[in-house]
Amino acid sequence: MLNTTDAGRHGRHLTDFQLKRIICAQKQPYDSPITGYLCDALFVGNTCIAIVFDHSRKGPREQFQDGHIIRTSHILSVHKEGRFWVLTTLNSLYIVASFKRQMGRSTFKELDAFRPLKACAG
Repeated sequence: MLNTTDAGRHGRHLTDFQLKRIICAQKQPYDSPITGYLCDALFVGNTCIAIVFDHSRKGPREQFQDGHIIRTSHILSVHKEGRFWVLTTLNSLYIVASFKRQMGRSTFKELDAFRPLKACAG
């Protein structure tokens, strides 16, 4: 869980809104174990670029430390649990705590994960 007293030490400055959203997202129960929480989420292609918090796999070079920017692998599916969107990638489940202002939600709506699979012509 995010320690709000350490928030000033992170690579990115957190707004009060982001802190509240992360804490609220962490308190909510989910159907599966969560890999990490994403703030300022922006979607490019079928991946998400965001600031990560409370990632379960910090990595040998600290690439998943709180406040670092990450790009997820290909998003396979998206669903909503409670108040938050859950992104499923090949090996991870991420919670979108907040979207990038002005452009995050619009890029989210363009994800291929929302489109039904086309039937294969056989």
